[in-house]
Formats: sequence, structure tokens, C-alpha cells
Amino acid sequence: LLKKKTRKSGFSAAKRCRFTSGELPESAIDYKNIDLLKSFLTERGKILPSRISGNAAYYQRKLSREIRKARTMALL
Repeated sequence: LLKKKTRKSGFSAAKRCRFTSGELPESAIDYKNIDLLKSFLTERGKILPSRISGNAAYYQRKLSREIRKARTMALL
């Protein structure tokens, strides 16, 4: 009579760090590289967490630092 609520188990691609896998060079993380930094921001300008972006902790910290630097320079 009563059905249990089940979670939707949609297929999502495995999250991998784009810097560790070699897809992007580590030197690409720079406050002047606005196109790359924008891909790690939401529409409202918030930094995407690593659990969503899939970045390794080391690169996530480095990325956050450069995004904040670019905001200070009024590039973002």
C-alpha cells in the first residue's frame, strides 16, 4: 500500500580533477586567465566547491586564491 521513497539514481560522469589528469596544465591557473577561472564560478559569481567541480584539494585551493586575486584586480 505504501511505497518507499526512492532516490533518483541518475547517471553522472565520474568527477576527475582536470589538472591532475593532464587535461589542463597547472600553469593555466593564473589570475589573468579569466576564461578558465569563469568556468569554476556559478552564475552569481560564487566559487564552485571541489565536490562539484571534481578538483583535487591542492588545485582547488590554488584556484580559489587566483579567483580572489582576479576579483581584487576587478577582472571578474
